[in-house]
Amino acid sequence: MSIAAVRKDLEARGLGDRIREFPVSSATVALAALAVGCEEARIAKTLSFLVDGHAVLIVAAGDAKIDNRKFKDHFHTKAKMLTPEELDTLVGHAPGGVCPFAVPETVEIWLDESLRRFSTVFPAAGSANSAVELSCSELETACGARGWADLCKGWQPQEQ
Repeated sequence: MSIAAVRKDLEARGLGDRIREFPVSSATVALAALAVGCEEARIAKTLSFLVDGHAVLIVAAGDAKIDNRKFKDHFHTKAKMLTPEELDTLVGHAPGGVCPFAVPETVEIWLDESLRRFSTVFPAAGSANSAVELSCSELETACGARGWADLCKGWQPQEQ
């Protein structure tokens, strides 16, 4: 998959015009925040895990970290991140451009509560130099999330 697949997916939802492509890398939270011009916490990073033989993507705020206890309580297994090979095979995006859009139907997507404190967030758009600005409800709809879950630590809820 690529930014072209994500663009097609988001265009079908009327959101394609929101994709931003940068002349610099946005492959990490810090780089994405610099490219977008926002605080790191508003970058919606997509973390990829293997659960019962299939891919699970968790979209979380840039300042949040997976809480292993919460993960195990929710998925009934230890958190095991996908290898780059598994990522390519099961999700179809390369490291640095992983996002919850234009992925196979077998991929399970969850949104972490850490995102809800922002009016808009910036997930990647299928490449290591792109992002798309979406409200949390737009993100939920556009990626077909299974729902919201409290899976992370290291962030503090704040009013926006």
